[in-house]
Amino acid sequence: MRTSRATRTTRSRRAALLVTTVLSATALLATGCSSSGSSSSQAADPNEKITLTVGDFGTFGFKEAGLFDAYTALHPNITIKENTTTQEADYWTAVQTHLAAGSGLDDVQALEVGRIALATSDALSGSFQDLSKAPGIKKDDYLPWKWQQGTTASGKTIGLGTDVGPMAVCYRQDLFQAAGLPADPAAVSALWAGDWAKYVEVGKQFQAKAAKGTFFMDSATGLFNATVSSSTEQYYKNGKLNYKDSASVKTAWDLAMKADAAGTSQGLKEFDPTWQTAFTQSTFATTICPSWQQANIEKYSGPANAGKWNVAQAPAAGNWGGSFLAVPSSGKHVAAAQDLVAWLSAPEQQAKVFQKVGNIPSNQNAYSLPGVTDFKNPYIGPNAPTGQIFSTAAKAIKPAETGVKAGDLQNAFSNGILLVEQNGKSAGDAWNETVKQIDSTIQ
Repeated sequence: MRTSRATRTTRSRRAALLVTTVLSATALLATGCSSSGSSSSQAADPNEKITLTVGDFGTFGFKEAGLFDAYTALHPNITIKENTTTQEADYWTAVQTHLAAGSGLDDVQALEVGRIALATSDALSGSFQDLSKAPGIKKDDYLPWKWQQGTTASGKTIGLGTDVGPMAVCYRQDLFQAAGLPADPAAVSALWAGDWAKYVEVGKQFQAKAAKGTFFMDSATGLFNATVSSSTEQYYKNGKLNYKDSASVKTAWDLAMKADAAGTSQGLKEFDPTWQTAFTQSTFATTICPSWQQANIEKYSGPANAGKWNVAQAPAAGNWGGSFLAVPSSGKHVAAAQDLVAWLSAPEQQAKVFQKVGNIPSNQNAYSLPGVTDFKNPYIGPNAPTGQIFSTAAKAIKPAETGVKAGDLQNAFSNGILLVEQNGKSAGDAWNETVKQIDSTIQ
């Protein structure tokens, strides 16, 4: 959904001791009473001058779309300060530390989808407000599975969806043409329709005629994550770790290994500086493209590559990334923070973010707005129906069980694939090391 976000971030492993400490401490935090706010009454005294802090990571698009300025223009007594961290892993570590201490949280805290199962658990959910009771927020406005992800087993909604990560494949049409492949989005979509294995086969066709020094894909980790994200069975089953027996994990690993063996992957670590530089150098032709990836492509490819990228449908519908906004109960301005979250999550605001940075809304009322349905990205595929591709993919996503350590598991497998791509490990040795690491640190 944003630079280094989705997952879109490369998540660092947290030591088991830190997680245990955080969970133990946060379990003791008292559940805050629900407060409410509205556009006409953000705080007990609407004339009180207050500053709302918003903690997030990467590129949520609020500032870029001018939403903070628009909100403060409507509410002159409020100033908004955004505290942004580049890497989601660093951000989440800090959030856990503040939760354990019972202080230091921002008035609004963003939560990545890989963390939402933990945030809605009994250990942490008491630290956040129930947004289902806040004025202006309606359950039916949101994609049902997205709303459910931010809701506890007891029905308390602690996270309101900002965006989702419906996947497409972004590709360099000039590099495709040079390798004898079609460049039109519909024709490219047809090459791999229905099966991620076909995507790997197209990579072999590309590599056979590719210019020296260019690769079909940026990283096999993207392929792995996309394949898993397209399945309703991922790392968990009925609340328990199931990655060793998960069909999607096995298929995704095998496809990643085939892509590496065929030499179709550049083997980059996503979101690292080398990955960013490769966009500018035009050394790879495709990247798995959740809607938030569009912002990365434009940012790192630069003006010289405008119009060279295009977007095609992914082989299968799936969700990679997407985030939520939560309001900590310990905040000084809970009512005003809830009002801000409700306003930022409205369809009109989410549509503006989509137009600016590519984050597809989780508020499904936005899908009928002209700014979404008719949107074409002027940088990526100016003739491709970008809004339709991503909104259609979003509506086709089937819910999947994420689990409390989904983010850490994704990170572990990404690191395992890099053992093959960058360190020359065999597929078998890399799998065994990954399993060993997961079994020893992620339970």
